Amino acid sequence: MNYKTVHILLFGTGNVGNTFIQQFKESVEFIKNSSGIKLKLIGIANSQKCWFQKDGLTDSEEALVLLENYEISEVINLVKSHNLENLIAIDATASKELSDNYPYLINNGFHIVAANKIANTNSHAEYRNLRDVLKENNKIFKYETNVGAGLPVIETIKTLYESGDQVTKIRGVFSGSLSYIFNTFCQETVSFSAVVKKALRLGYTEPDPRIDLSGKDVARKLLILAREIGLSFEFDQIKIKSLLIPSLENNTSKNWFLRNMSELDKPFETAKITQKPNHVLRYIGELDVHNKTLEVKLISTPENSTLGQLTGADTIFEIFTTSYRQTPLVIRGAGAGKEVTARGVLSDVIKISKELKHLKMANAS
Repeated sequence: MNYKTVHILLFGTGNVGNTFIQQFKESVEFIKNSSGIKLKLIGIANSQKCWFQKDGLTDSEEALVLLENYEISEVINLVKSHNLENLIAIDATASKELSDNYPYLINNGFHIVAANKIANTNSHAEYRNLRDVLKENNKIFKYETNVGAGLPVIETIKTLYESGDQVTKIRGVFSGSLSYIFNTFCQETVSFSAVVKKALRLGYTEPDPRIDLSGKDVARKLLILAREIGLSFEFDQIKIKSLLIPSLENNTSKNWFLRNMSELDKPFETAKITQKPNHVLRYIGELDVHNKTLEVKLISTPENSTLGQLTGADTIFEIFTTSYRQTPLVIRGAGAGKEVTARGVLSDVIKISKELKHLKMANAS
């Protein structure tokens, strides 16, 4: 078989990064045999160190290059010194500094795969500039995990848009952590704060749950989807109904917040018991193209509705278009977790690798 060799540089060794490394090791031979793509993980970097091996990192440290307190230019120069081709940089961090360096990476030969949402939620001018740099360098940018972890949400919406099917509305439960919180809270006799603390223990929320409860993460996902269908929204145009009350939104420590989170119990218990019969609470994102509005809000919906039937930590996306006018296209599944996110990152790597392989074959013919 004629193999296509692709060189990967991974930034980020947190939950997603480390899980990606494990999945990569388990899948690399299968990918090689099934797709004819030889993936080499040549570098792994965290915020302080970068490990590099031009022939692919192994468990052995033999011939390993270690950079400490590195600049990204040092890593790029090291890669370029070995004349490596077909380069993919993976961003499994939450670093703005790294996302700001995407143009630099692209200009130096890298395609990009990002779990990091920052580049896609910067100002629209920065968003467009990144696309211009990609086009000028004929490079690919994949970021499916920005919205639905391993679910094909962005790919589906982009395909509908590019086919000319006008998207009229997108709505759903975009956060796996908040899905779990409200599914549990509405099904069980338990306080809201107790559910949030349980979600924290299970690793569903961010280490500081206020990041989830503020609604900003849902808003970022909504903004990304809006831009995928050609809308020029800015983040501050999104109407966000935070789940936090003012006294808990202050710039206090996480531990203080966790000790005082019971202040949320009464308002959410009231919202729960004052619903219509057979209704449940859901925290949703909604894009209305006709009214040009993006909203993040808490709603009450019938428990037998599409949103109401959600369980566990699943996410769900309802996509209304000209073709799917009456009955929306629905995408549902696990929307959070390091395993599905890492698998989504690996899937994006394979998609780029296949495009590179087909391009080479086309050029050869």
